[in-house]
Amino acid sequence: MEKMQIQVLVDNNTYIDRYFVGEPAVSYYIEIDGNRILFDAGYSEVFISNAEKMDIDLGDLTHVIFSHGHNDHTRGIQFLANKYDLSKVKLIAHPNCLKPKKCGGDNIGAPFSIEKARNTFMYEPKSKPFKISENCIFLGEIPSINNFEKRAKIGKYKSENLWDDDYVLDDSAIACKTDKGIFIVTGCSHSGICNIVEYAKKVCGDNRIVGILGGFHLFELDDRLGSTIQYLKKEEINMLYPCHCVSFKVKAKMNEMLNVNEVGVGLTISI
Repeated sequence: MEKMQIQVLVDNNTYIDRYFVGEPAVSYYIEIDGNRILFDAGYSEVFISNAEKMDIDLGDLTHVIFSHGHNDHTRGIQFLANKYDLSKVKLIAHPNCLKPKKCGGDNIGAPFSIEKARNTFMYEPKSKPFKISENCIFLGEIPSINNFEKRAKIGKYKSENLWDDDYVLDDSAIACKTDKGIFIVTGCSHSGICNIVEYAKKVCGDNRIVGILGGFHLFELDDRLGSTIQYLKKEEINMLYPCHCVSFKVKAKMNEMLNVNEVGVGLTISI
């Protein structure tokens, strides 16, 4: 099976001796099965300058995948569209991803409307699991499986002409199949990281999880965290990279029982 490589273009953190720029956002560059995938685009243009320093040509992308529609994962795409012709690039996202989103008085949604996405990319909205390539699957909408991972509403989203409570049903992830098991790449895991793992196992027909990279949306030392740690420990995951929306105290608690790795801009993961 062909090797997969992931490079972190944007994360909240940077490494002490690597001179990239961080921001509270997510962007990863993934190569698998001959495809060149941008997974999320951060908040600003810094993912582009970081990629240039890493000798990554973002003008040669085959796919853009959005984990969900919040602006710390999508806003940077406008800067890429201003720089490159993306008309032959496939944009994969949940159908709700590009709908307007707000929290309080703030716009927290993507910078592109669905119409603009259609005019900029080969736009392919997917709510069901979708095979990007032989070994890379976009999971679509994640079902709620674990009772300790209740969905929380974050602001509102515009459906037709009405503003509804947003339970971030557009939250998704990708599952990369390797010889050692599934490697999951997620943005914020609003649907629950354990729900995502369970669904990835079902979709891929493989119960082995070799690793996870992404935000787990966990901030407090509470019962949900305890259940999450117990679940992940049972899965015996060797490569665990919680980042972005995971607090320091949560990472420290997780590290007592799990093999937690540091994440920063410039991290490269190869399998």
